[in-house]
Amino acid sequence: MAANEAPAPVIRLAGIRKTYTRESNPVPALRGVDIVIRPGELTAIMGRSGSGKSTLLHVLGMLDAEYEGQYWFDGELVSGRSADELAPLRNRAIGFVFQSFHLLPQLTILENAALPALYAGKRSIAGCRQAARVRLEQMGLGQRLDHKPKELSIGQRQRAAIARALVNEPRLVLADEPTGALDSKTAAEILDIFQGLHREGTTIVMVTHDQEIGAAMERVIHISDGQCDDGLV
Repeated sequence: MAANEAPAPVIRLAGIRKTYTRESNPVPALRGVDIVIRPGELTAIMGRSGSGKSTLLHVLGMLDAEYEGQYWFDGELVSGRSADELAPLRNRAIGFVFQSFHLLPQLTILENAALPALYAGKRSIAGCRQAARVRLEQMGLGQRLDHKPKELSIGQRQRAAIARALVNEPRLVLADEPTGALDSKTAAEILDIFQGLHREGTTIVMVTHDQEIGAAMERVIHISDGQCDDGLV
């Protein structure tokens, strides 16, 4: 890449359309979405309930492969691939953070955080646990490794979920309302973590309805009725 050449996008969507069927009637969810996300960007996707933001997140996260249009991830065309073909790429390259954490209650947070690495199958069990330990320590949870989710505060659970999202060193972190279940003080702490990851160069796309969270982002993409702007000014 030439010195003055912009880095290739992590995400490029072109003409993404998604339609559901409700009582035999077509219901458009996405209406020709075009988005480019470049490495290291901290981007929010904002819109009202029913605007299409959750559908868009599922497409970005390769959780939904049934759509029209083209999707390039890291320069690689991924639209048209089957769910089975997308699963290993999603596991390796995308970290997910959810509003409800999705931590398995029967496992310790160390075991939870190690799961994506174990699924990837690239490291030994000890190597997966060590990678999880490092990430959990970065989240300030080094003294809680053997605790199960129910033994942690809500904020600690979300930090454990962020550690899990980072364990495979993904190219992209997708966060779905990551502060939605938190009080304002804890939400601010979680936002600080995301901003710190951004400063380290992590590419983050966050779905949120919180205007304060949106104001703290580098870029905001607004979506309404399945259509969105590019968030650039």
